[in-house]
This record gives sequence, C-alpha cells and structure tokens, in this order.
Amino acid sequence: MKKIILTGGGTAGHVTPNIALIPELIKRGYSITYIGSKNGIERKLIEECGIPYYGISSGKFRRYFDLKNFTDPVRILKGYTEAKSIIRKIKPDVVFSKGGFVTVPVVLAADKRKVPCIIHESDMSPGLANRICIPHAVKVCTNFPEAGESIQGDKAITTGTPIRKELFSGNKIAGLDYCGFTANKPVMLIIGGSLGAQAVNTAVREALPQLLTRYQVIHLCGAGKIDQSLIGTEGYVQFEYVKAELCDLFAATDIVVSRAGANAICELLALKKPNILIPLPETVSRGDQILNARSFEKQGYSVVLPEEELTTYSLIQTVDKLYEDRNRYIEAMSGDDKKDAVQLIADIIDGYVNCV
Repeated sequence: MKKIILTGGGTAGHVTPNIALIPELIKRGYSITYIGSKNGIERKLIEECGIPYYGISSGKFRRYFDLKNFTDPVRILKGYTEAKSIIRKIKPDVVFSKGGFVTVPVVLAADKRKVPCIIHESDMSPGLANRICIPHAVKVCTNFPEAGESIQGDKAITTGTPIRKELFSGNKIAGLDYCGFTANKPVMLIIGGSLGAQAVNTAVREALPQLLTRYQVIHLCGAGKIDQSLIGTEGYVQFEYVKAELCDLFAATDIVVSRAGANAICELLALKKPNILIPLPETVSRGDQILNARSFEKQGYSVVLPEEELTTYSLIQTVDKLYEDRNRYIEAMSGDDKKDAVQLIADIIDGYVNCV
C-alpha cells in the first residue's frame, strides 16, 4: 500500500484542503497519517475523519518581539526530532504539506529522510513557513498563478485549492431548519474564520437591529466568541464552528460576509456565493488577505470592505448593495473555469510516488 503523511495546522484553512484530499487518496489506495501540533484545531478535525494523528511540538517564527521568541526555537527543534522519528516509523512514500508553522519541522525532517515533499500555497505570496519549506520541496502547488512568480525553477504549478465535495451536497431546507429560519426572508452568513474575527463580530452585532429587518443572519463567530446576551434573538444564530452542517448552511445562504483567507474565498467561488470580503489589515498581518481580496474584486467575484472602513453604516450599505446586485456576482463566478484541484493534486502526488 502507498503511504502518505499529510501535515498542516494552526487554523482550519491549513487543514480543510487536506480533508478535501483524503477521500481521493483513500480511493487511490493510500494509507494516510497526519502530523500536526499537539493541541491545535487540526487534531480534532483530523481525528473526526478517522485518520491516525501524531502531535509534535511546534513554535512560531515572529517578526516582532515576544518572549516566546526565546523558547519557540527549542520547541521547533524538538518537533523536528519528533517528526524524524515518526517518518522513520511510518516510512511514507511522500509528504503533502498545507502550511502553518507545524509543517516546518515535518518538511525538513522528510527532506532529511529523502522523502519527496509537495507543498500547497493558498495565498498570492508564500507565507514565512512555506518560504522556509519551499527549498526542501519537489513541487509547490499554488492557488494563484502570481504565487509561482517568486518560486525559482519549475517547482510551481497552479492547481487551485482542494474543495471538500460535501460542500456541494447541502440542503437548503435542512439549513433553514437547523437555524430555525423561514424561507421567505434572505439569509446572510458571516464567516470570521476558525479563530474568529473580533472587528467583524463587533460590527455585525452592532448592525443587527437594522440587518434583521431585512435578513436572517448566521454568524460563525469563532471559539469562545458567542455573545450570550444575543442568544434567542429572532432571526440570528451564532456558532463557534460548524462542520457537518456547513454544507446545509451554505445552501440556505444568499450572501456571505467573510475574512479573505484563500481557502475560504475559493469555497465561496466554487459555491457561487455573492460575498463581501473584509481582509485582515496589514497592521496585524503580512497583507496576504488584502491581495487575495483585491484579486477576487478585480475578477468581479467579490466586494471588498477594508477593516479600516468597517462601521455599522458601511456594513449595512455594502450588504444591501451586494444583495441588490447578487445576480451579477453569481454570473461572474459562473464563468470561472478552475480545474478540479483534488484530482490534479492527487495526480501530482501519484507521479512522485510512482517514481520511487
């Protein structure tokens, strides 16, 4: 049996593309093992898939001063040793890495053990973890063609992002029933990311009295970010995180307000959901979400509302305008001709396994 190690973690965006690949890899005869952090969100998500999971020590490379900068290098070295031990035990034919800082020791250890590594980069510009890993990879799958411009040689290939097939099988009535909503009022879905987005959460909740006169609101607000005072508000439901029911919620949704993580926006594109993107500002990020959002805006897929301009008034105005023009955005997204990333990436993986 062919053996593969998948790795990626820190946020759901570094895990869900791996989850999308799992059914196809099983179909192709792979024995799958996952390496992630000891207590990250990826552990729960992967264990729910029934995949063997190994947690290793991990740390973060920061561009700013933090006391953890003195201890995390030790954790990374420990993770590297642990990853080498796991790879020695599993003897995989290939490693596929989705990104996040937990992947650095895994990719370096695999390279040391002469195991081919394939990396996926979702954003227009590679993050720091992937920039460290790219020299140790045989191939880099990218979501945007622009991402490959900074990668030397012929490593880069534009594949798009693997999308979970179950997202296309949602039932609108089941989604409405799950939320206690009616079918005679439009539904908007708020996605702040798996860790939540405080600025988005605050703006949405402040705008609720006006929004609820015209829409029903599903709010994915992130772990620990439920507002207890709003529980029971008619037409408004909050969830920390949704897994199995997400496909039904998407089916029930007319418009979406979301952060601009690459995996999230590619799912919106695939599902043809008119959307407002509120990217993380450069003050707290490397600007990748801004680049992602502007690319989608340029292609006519999204409306961009910068966080610096996010107010109760601007949110309401932008939501109303999007809903009014929703068919124009659906038409633009319907013209997208992206390939099946799951099949394409699985073919790339097979190519390196079959060469061994």
